[in-house]
Amino acid sequence: TKWLCVMLTNNIGHHFMVRQAMIPRNLKPFPYISGNRMLSGYKPKSNIKDSYKILELEEGCSLDDIRNSYRSLAKKYHPDSGSATADSEAFMKVEEAYRVVLSDVATKKKSSESNEEEEDQFKSKAPQHRHYLSFEGVGFGTPSQREKQYMQFRVDRATEQVLEYRKQRLESQYAATDLMKAKDVRQSKKVKITQAVERLVEDLIQESMAKGDFDNLSGKGKPLQKFSDCPHIDPMTHNLNRILIDNGYQPEWILMQKEIRETIERLRKNIVASRSKLGGPMTPYRQKQWNHICEQFIEDIRKLNKRIDNFNLVVPILSRQMVHFSADKEIVRAQKTYEALMENRDASNSDTKENEEEKVKSFGWKSSLFKWLNL
Repeated sequence: TKWLCVMLTNNIGHHFMVRQAMIPRNLKPFPYISGNRMLSGYKPKSNIKDSYKILELEEGCSLDDIRNSYRSLAKKYHPDSGSATADSEAFMKVEEAYRVVLSDVATKKKSSESNEEEEDQFKSKAPQHRHYLSFEGVGFGTPSQREKQYMQFRVDRATEQVLEYRKQRLESQYAATDLMKAKDVRQSKKVKITQAVERLVEDLIQESMAKGDFDNLSGKGKPLQKFSDCPHIDPMTHNLNRILIDNGYQPEWILMQKEIRETIERLRKNIVASRSKLGGPMTPYRQKQWNHICEQFIEDIRKLNKRIDNFNLVVPILSRQMVHFSADKEIVRAQKTYEALMENRDASNSDTKENEEEKVKSFGWKSSLFKWLNL
């Protein structure tokens, strides 16, 4: 007997270790395979479809399926396996089919890779790594190449921004020049109109003075009285404003503000007076009257809040705007005011009673003294 270890290598780099058993002398030597070359003069004659059938596979299978099928068939038909199905010719067919199938898969893989490369030439190369997310997605190639391309991109962008800024600045200067010209024309027209109106007013005043229309005014020929002693206020401006106010020429928002304040004070006094008239304790009839008074007060507050909305629309200063009044809070305030008045009244009544008692005591002492003197 002779034992021999042979390394069988296929075309994808897998190694098998097989053991050769005792071979009879009347059996022809088995053509073992090393790499992609057969040591015997056997040439494959089967096609691709027959090779897939021999390996019990279908076209389009994976490499793992091909390897597993080849290993199982090799264990089954290998002459050194010692199994009952050992057959050298069948094993040679399996080996040949295995090589044909592997070459077919390799050919298809190469063709698919070449097709993908041709398609990639027409497709945009998407970033496949984290560092491609930097540089604002500018450039291609290695990170150092992309960094250089990004720096150039930033320089170009900065140049474009500077040119755009200069362009806008020049346009704004020309536009400002045109606006200044138009503004000068409008200002000159306005000055001419103002001067004409002032001359007309002055002529009318002089004409009225010549006719004696101002002779009936009180304080004719006397200097104007200073209405304010504050040295920080222009006296002429203050006097003009005072004259306008005295003659009813006030801004609308000032009048509205004054009206709102007077209205809320009047409503507060009226509801306190109504509560004082009802007195206490609160009977069902008095409670019904108080509820009616409160309903009317709520309606008046609603109208006043609407007036406040109109005032906020015309007031020129935001700090002068007013907030709405709450009817519930005002009713609670009126109730507290009434209670405070009642406490003060009770305290005053107690003080008057004590004073009367003291007066009675002093008067009784004086009367007793007079009686004693008379006696």
